[in-house]
Amino acid sequence: MQSIRYRLIEFFVIFVLVPTSFALEFNIWIKMAIGCLGFVYVVYILLKVENNKFKIRQHINWKQFWMRTAIKLISISMLTAIYMYIFDVENLFVVIKNKPMFWALILFIYTIFSVYPQELIYRTFFFQRYESLFRNDALFILVNAALFSLAHLFFKNTLVMVLTFIGGILFALTFKKTKSTLLVSIEHAIYGCWLFTVGMGEMLGFPS
Repeated sequence: MQSIRYRLIEFFVIFVLVPTSFALEFNIWIKMAIGCLGFVYVVYILLKVENNKFKIRQHINWKQFWMRTAIKLISISMLTAIYMYIFDVENLFVVIKNKPMFWALILFIYTIFSVYPQELIYRTFFFQRYESLFRNDALFILVNAALFSLAHLFFKNTLVMVLTFIGGILFALTFKKTKSTLLVSIEHAIYGCWLFTVGMGEMLGFPS
C-alpha cells in the first residue's frame, strides 16, 4: 500500500486536475489519450496494488436491490418527465419515438463503455483508495458525489452538474451498502438510460 502522501497526490491528479483540464479547450485526441492512460492506471492499481479480482460478489440481495432501485427510478422518472414536459416538451421521448433502433444501440454502448468504467473509477477505485482517509462517512459520500459531478464539468451545464451530483450520492450509497461494482453499474445504467429515453440525452452528451 502506497503512502498517504502518494494517495493524496493521486487523488488530486485523477479526480480534480484531469476532470478540470477536460473543461479547457485543447486537442480531443490528447484528452482521449489522458483518459485512456488514467483508466489503465486505475485498473493496474486495482489488480496489482489492491489485489482485486474482477468477479461477481457472492450473496447479493437481488430482491432488495431491485426494490430500492425501482422506487428511486419511479421518483426520477416522474420528476424528469415533468421537467421535460414543462421546459422542453418537443424533445420528450424524441429519440425512442423517432429512432428506436438507434436508441437501443446507444443504450447498449453507453452501458458497456461508459457506465462500467465510470463506476470502476468513481466507486470501486475511489472507495478502496480513499475511504480510509475520511473519518466521516457522510463527508466521504459528499466528496465522492462532488467529484463525480466535477467529472462532467466539460459539459458546461449547471443542470448536468446538479443531476450528476445527485446521481453520485445515490451511486455512492449503493456501493457503500453493497460493495458491488456490478450492482452500482446496473443502477447507474438504468438511470442514465432513462434520462436518454425521456429526452435529456443531448444535454448529457448522448448522440441524437
